[in-house]
Amino acid sequence: MRIKIAAYLDSLSWNFDKISLRTLSRCIREASTRGNIKCPENGLLWHMGNYINSRSHLICKSTHRRYLVFYNLLERFEGHRMRHLMISEVNASFVKEFLDYCNSETFATSTTYRTVNFIKTVLNHLEKRGIRTFAYELELPKERKQKPFITLTEDELVKIKRMDLPMNLHAARDWLVISCYTGQRVSDFMEFSTSKIQDVEGMECISFIQKKTLRNVTLPLHPAVQVIKLHNEGNFPEKISHKKYNQQIKEIVRQAGFDTPVSIGKRTGFRVITSVIPKWQAVTSHIGRRSFASNFYGKIPTSLLMEATGHSSEQMFHRYINHIDTERISSLRLYFEKAYKNKFQS
Repeated sequence: MRIKIAAYLDSLSWNFDKISLRTLSRCIREASTRGNIKCPENGLLWHMGNYINSRSHLICKSTHRRYLVFYNLLERFEGHRMRHLMISEVNASFVKEFLDYCNSETFATSTTYRTVNFIKTVLNHLEKRGIRTFAYELELPKERKQKPFITLTEDELVKIKRMDLPMNLHAARDWLVISCYTGQRVSDFMEFSTSKIQDVEGMECISFIQKKTLRNVTLPLHPAVQVIKLHNEGNFPEKISHKKYNQQIKEIVRQAGFDTPVSIGKRTGFRVITSVIPKWQAVTSHIGRRSFASNFYGKIPTSLLMEATGHSSEQMFHRYINHIDTERISSLRLYFEKAYKNKFQS
């Protein structure tokens, strides 16, 4: 609508005395009807739409939804600048203008950067088809160091496994432990069943296809998972809805007494608001995946961990690692205490 009205005003050289209310109403009416919206054929949105359509049969639903998020964000950006973005304008100046816009609208940095990287992918796709672009100019400033996210240490998991809980929380507790020792998304581990168990050279493994990445994954079952199966008469726990699971694991962690204040970025739509809340309130189904990566990083080769989690690049995998090394911090504290005693108690 902003583009349509701006184009009309441009035709009048922004001479407001010549505005026709009838023409202005028609512009608004046309812009309000989604079917009437057409992007210019040499515009970025037009090429983005074509690229998304051409990949629809090759990508999963979640990836398709993510592509549409990038597309819609570019639509909003075009509305902000009140004119369509042509391929010839997608260069270093565009990146600066786009970053300034996203920052002013408080969009999450990850959303902003992923959108620019997606645009670069589209431009590279066009380059292969002989269309000249400035894809090489789409460089992003280095992302700020990621804030530590919430994980459960192995000591915390031991406490959770051993604590007394009401019967209605037993299944959620079992699934939480399973997620922390398999590193899978809730959409995958909540579908685990005995029918997916395979014997691989005497090892009990779970074999499945990840819903998001469509990767075939075969994992040997961790002893902690085998114990849970044993306590459930050889079966996995009963399935729980994702919403109920998220609610119940918060309650489990609260009852475990993990209420240390933590700073987290809470998403509201595509924006992130930083707030300080008790640790148990920050727990979500993704904590298992992050705990798995953090607890086993440095103990198991990264390539094997990536094979288990299904990450395609080490850069993405490292986003799941909590780099606060508690063992080193504990060792440093012991040295502090030893030096203090030697200094003041000798």
